[in-house]
Parts: sequence; C-alpha cells; structure tokens
Amino acid sequence: MLLREIDLQNTILPPCHRNNMSKPEGTGGAGQSNSDNSEERDWAAVKALFDNAKTTKKPRPPKPSNAVTIAVSSRTLFNMVKERKVFEEEGLERYVAHQLELEDQPFTPGVSFPFVKALMNVNARLRELYPDDEELFDIVLMTNNHAQVGVRLINSINYYDLTIERFCMTGGESPIGYLKAYMTNLYLSKDSKKVQEAIEEGIAAATMFACGSENELSDTQLRVAFDGDAVLFSDESEIIVKEHGLDTFFRHEKEFENKPLAQGPLKGFLEALGKLQRKFYAKNQRISCPIRTYLVTARSAASAGARVLKTLRSWGLEVDEALFLAGAPKGPLLQKIRPHIFFDDQMFHIEGAQELGTIAAHVPYGIGQKYDKGKRIDTSDTEKK
Repeated sequence: MLLREIDLQNTILPPCHRNNMSKPEGTGGAGQSNSDNSEERDWAAVKALFDNAKTTKKPRPPKPSNAVTIAVSSRTLFNMVKERKVFEEEGLERYVAHQLELEDQPFTPGVSFPFVKALMNVNARLRELYPDDEELFDIVLMTNNHAQVGVRLINSINYYDLTIERFCMTGGESPIGYLKAYMTNLYLSKDSKKVQEAIEEGIAAATMFACGSENELSDTQLRVAFDGDAVLFSDESEIIVKEHGLDTFFRHEKEFENKPLAQGPLKGFLEALGKLQRKFYAKNQRISCPIRTYLVTARSAASAGARVLKTLRSWGLEVDEALFLAGAPKGPLLQKIRPHIFFDDQMFHIEGAQELGTIAAHVPYGIGQKYDKGKRIDTSDTEKK
C-alpha cells in the first residue's frame, strides 16, 4: 500500500525551509512555538497512519526536517531518451499522449538509479539499528513533467520497489523554486541550467552524465567520491592556479596551511553523509559501515595536501580515503573505487571518468567553468552579443 492510497485528506503537511543540514531554530515567540507544535502533531498523524496500515510493505517516509533529502529528476532516475525525443520533435501534447499510452510499461533505469538503490540500502541498515529513528535518506522525485505523466512514473517506481513517496511535478515550470520547500540537501538533474539555478540558490546540485558501459557497483555499500577545490571547498585556491600558476599556488597553500578553506557547494552533503556514518560508528560498525566517502583531488599531497586535510578537520569532517593525484588522470583511480557517483567541477575530469565506466556528476561552480582543458574560454564574442 502506497502513501497515496492512505487517506491523508485531514493531514496537513506544513512547508518548511532548510539550508544543508541546518534545522529551523525557534525564535522563542509564541507564534513559532505554536507552529512547531502544529508541525509535530501533523507528522505524528502521518506516523500513526503508516503504523496502523498493517498491509503496507513500504517503510514510512522520514520527517523532512530530520532527513537527508535527495531530489532527483525523472530523467536521471529513469532512461527517458525516447520520450525526450518525442517531446522535442512532436511537441507537448503528443508527448503526454505517448506517456499515457505506455503508462503500464515501466521505464528502464537511468543514471541515478544505482545511487538511489544504494541510498535505500543505507536506510534499511539504519532501520535495523534504529527502528524509530528518522535520520534517514528521503528521496524526492523532482520533475517538470505534467501531472498526467505521474501515473507512469509511479508505476515504474513500484515496479522497481523504490521507496519514493514525495513527488513534485510542475507541469512545465522549473521545479527549482520548490527545492528549499522540500528541504533539499542534494539535487541531481540532467538539465545543466536548472542545476546552475540551484547552485545559485545555495543548494548542492550537480548535472549527471551517463557512460556507455558502467562499472559493476557495490550492492551493500554507498560509495561517493568528491573532488576538492570548487566542490567540497571554495575555488579560492583554484583561482590562484589558473591566474598565477602552480609555483605561486604551492607557496600560497604553504603560507595558509593552517587557515581553513571556505566551504564549497557540496560540503553540506559530505556533512550529511558523515552524520549518518557516525550512527553506524556508535554501534561499533565502522568497518561494516554501508557509506564510504572518497576525496579524489588533482592536488599534490606534499605540496598542497595538508591544507585540505586540516580544513576537513576544522569542520569536524572526515573522508574514508583521500587520493592526491598530483595532476594525474582521475579515471583509473575511479575505476578502482567504483563509486555510485563522482562529483567534479571540471568537465574534462567528468569525461575521463565516463570513459572508464564511472557515473559522474558535474558541479557548475567556480573559476573552472571559464576554462576548458586548462585553457581559458574566449567569451568576448558572447559578451558582445
């Protein structure tokens, strides 16, 4: 039995806002207190509905303010290449009719599908250790599809037994404005413009890219690999590399070794992963933890690595493995790691990862967007238009 099958007509779910892992803080006023009490009552009602629905096989979705919310677009979750072609060549009305005709035929898995399955595995492990806890991953389907297409999406989600109860279908409008209302910690899309909008709104986001032949991925451990500069950290050091060269960069990093780097767009997501990891550590399950994180950076370790590690330490964060490549290609190392997702700000690293079977996600942030394979992109013609 799905959430949509349970009578929720009298349950009102109030909108809330959150940035990264922060939770709304009370102001101490009566209005805030009443709002908080109302929210608690509403979610208690939802919990009761699920607990009383004995026939449901689906686990109850966590309270959004406690969850790590991952918003995925329908085109990353499922392979909708053929449907996209119908939309682009024949228009919206034919596209909707096409989806209705095939609504009993499930979509095939898309590029974010393995990542979503890995999130669900982590949730299953957390529920075994903490049956009543709500610090879990909550997956939201975020799409600008028409609501009529929702039936095929729901059928596909049920076919693959995915735990996705919250949808946002905007009927052609951009869903970006809803990301904060859904308390999103990470947004994954195939639309680079929407990802850029999300980044500008302060929401961790990345554009996902498929690869021709994907590496076999772990069924029991979520593996997430991050680049450092302009992903976990700001692009302040990368600016120095681009504008003044490596020698100046090495001197700068040595001089400011004990000054933490500013945070980048994905820092909050690493923080969220670390928070869930510590729940396993508390049960003496560090070795068998179903989440593993990796830093895969082009930095040199001896010349520029200390500042990175000290920055993570100052944030109270850690990664399970730190790989300093000193400018070497990332693809072969990623092929060994086999992450469910790899985040990088530079497309040539994304392309190198793809060529060797790694699912990669581009973070459009920082000075790296002005360069292609180390050469500055000439924007003069664009600026004149």
